[in-house]
This record gives sequence, structure tokens and C-alpha cells, in this order.
Amino acid sequence: MSTSDASEFQVQFRASVQLLTLDPQRALTELFDLTAQRLVRFAMTITGNQPDAEDALQGAFSRIAFRPRLLAKAEAPWPYLLRSVRNEALRIHQRKRGGLLGDSDHGSGEESAEEQIVHEETADSVRRILQTLPRNQYEVVILKHWEDLTFAEIAETLGLSQNTVASRYRYAMEKLQRSLEPLIR
Repeated sequence: MSTSDASEFQVQFRASVQLLTLDPQRALTELFDLTAQRLVRFAMTITGNQPDAEDALQGAFSRIAFRPRLLAKAEAPWPYLLRSVRNEALRIHQRKRGGLLGDSDHGSGEESAEEQIVHEETADSVRRILQTLPRNQYEVVILKHWEDLTFAEIAETLGLSQNTVASRYRYAMEKLQRSLEPLIR
């Protein structure tokens, strides 16, 4: 995600959160439309499949619909929402005892067919390697790189210390670097 996309998302997200106290139904609809894809992708890191991830999203939004002021008054609303979805996904995962991600990246129209194939094969390899990480490290990497959260926001989302989050991230990056070396050569 580019910096401008991230900042546009933040602006839209904050506006929807502020609307929660004035028009909760409209605000929840806007929040859902804005965040659903990202939240499902995140929930899939826990549930291992899209239907359960979608259920986690629905569960989190159902809880928020009953008490929208909790999200509206949260000091950090995006980590709060991520944590809500994470908690729902963990509930589902614990019920099913299952357990990763499958977001596809498509190249721009400027890439040749060969470049697109190489890009897709590399992306698939990276996804497979990511899935070999321990779940707690995988979760931190997803939040850091795909959701552009800081270590402080990740710590708040996961209910951990920043040091724990930073070390999980460091260990994950070391494992990823070792695993990706054959792809780079």
C-alpha cells in the first residue's frame, strides 16, 4: 500500500469513526465498506479460510453495532477494530481448531505476460513462506506490512508489549530472509 493510499484510508476511517456518534447505521456501513477487505485478509491469518474470516468480521461488526461508542471513543480506533476482528477470529478458530492467507496481487497493465507470471509465482512463493512462520510472527508481519501499523499499534491490537512485537517481527524477518535467499539469486 502506498503512503498516499494509507493516508487516504486513515482520513476516511477517522471520518467514519467520528460519524458513529451522530449516525451509527450510516457510519457502520461506511466503515464496513472501507475496511472489510483488509479485515478479512487479517482474519484469514488466524482462521485459515475466507468464510471463517468473513464470519469473524461479521461478528466484530455485530458487537460494535450494539455499542458503537466504544469504537468512537477508542484512543486508537483502527487497532481497536483490528483487535475486535482478531478476537472473533480466535473464537472461531478455537471452536473449529483449524488454522492462512490467500490475497492475490495482480500486476499493472504495463507488465508483460512473462513478467506477470514471474511476479505471481514470486508472490505465491512469498505467501507460502509466510505461512510457514509461527502464527504469532505471521500476524505481526501482516499488521506491519499490509496494514502499515506501528509496533505500538500492533502491541495494542494484540495485547502484547512493544518489545514482544518487535522481537516477533525481527525473528520473522530473519526467517523470511533465509527462506527468500534462493528466490533472489
